[in-house]
Amino acid sequence: MSYTVTLIPGDGIGPEVSQAMQRVVEATGVSIEWEVHEAGEAVIQKYGTPLPDHVLESIRRNKVGIKGPITTPVGKGFRSVNVSLRKALELYANLRPAQSIPGVPAPYRNVDLVIVRENTEGMYVGIEHEVIPGEAAEAIRIITRRATERIARFAFEYARTNGRKTVTAVHKGNILKLTDGLFLRTVQQVAQEYPDIALNDRIVDNLCMQLVQRPHEYDVLVLSNLFGDIVSDLCSGLVGGLGVTPGANIGDGIAVFEPVHGSAPKYTGQNKVNPTATIRSGALMLRFLGEVEAADRIERAVAQVIGEGKRVTYDLKLDRNDPTAVGTQEMADAIIEAL
Repeated sequence: MSYTVTLIPGDGIGPEVSQAMQRVVEATGVSIEWEVHEAGEAVIQKYGTPLPDHVLESIRRNKVGIKGPITTPVGKGFRSVNVSLRKALELYANLRPAQSIPGVPAPYRNVDLVIVRENTEGMYVGIEHEVIPGEAAEAIRIITRRATERIARFAFEYARTNGRKTVTAVHKGNILKLTDGLFLRTVQQVAQEYPDIALNDRIVDNLCMQLVQRPHEYDVLVLSNLFGDIVSDLCSGLVGGLGVTPGANIGDGIAVFEPVHGSAPKYTGQNKVNPTATIRSGALMLRFLGEVEAADRIERAVAQVIGEGKRVTYDLKLDRNDPTAVGTQEMADAIIEAL
């Protein structure tokens, strides 16, 4: 079977890690036709927007896309392309597995967490304004029953489908009694439909402490948008960092996959950065397409190459100045050979 996938290479190191991902995915033998479209700062002059309509139309048509990292200006400039994609395509679930890979320098072993983050509302609705220019600004956080039911059901379905036993609802209901009170009550109501999956809940700051102390106690976490953004990066740190963590943005019958790290512009064109997160995002994409065997083969090949520790990028060496470190494409070559 052949698939058409929208590919957004991204900014900075994006094209390099995207190329590595393409090569590894193609090496599985799954037939992919890549429909390549640019987005981000580089296309603003041509289209007047970092996210042209034809990019969205391509993803809607193909039902699946994958993207490299895209730079988001801090404190000014255009709105995040990632946030805009999620809202325009109703990609309401952000899925971030955080799993230990032997050989990756990390503070823990055998961590196996999955973060399910609500992707469309919360603080990221982008409703903010100045109250007193230069002195005070205000942002509005929106939590709805509809979006919470949807993300809670996604978390429980994911747990059931993947043999997970527990879902933890993460909130700040002791302080944000209305918004996070609604979030927690709604998750508890949805949990009644899944008697085979245990539910517990944690206040977000306490959860962060417990994740650092004993991450092995947790399984699937379901969170609102901002908390999910923060906690998912924390969980990436438990297993070696953003360079090895894949990501998916999933809606009803449509999905966009992406590494969760930034575009690292200072490394652009140097063939230096770790492609693991993008390659593993490609494996998530294959799993979404139903190509589970190919996805499993990629994960095993990645684990083999990292476990051997020879043909890996500098950040995966015990000494980051190790002269035996290889480049982005050379690590992809090793993964392809391991396939």
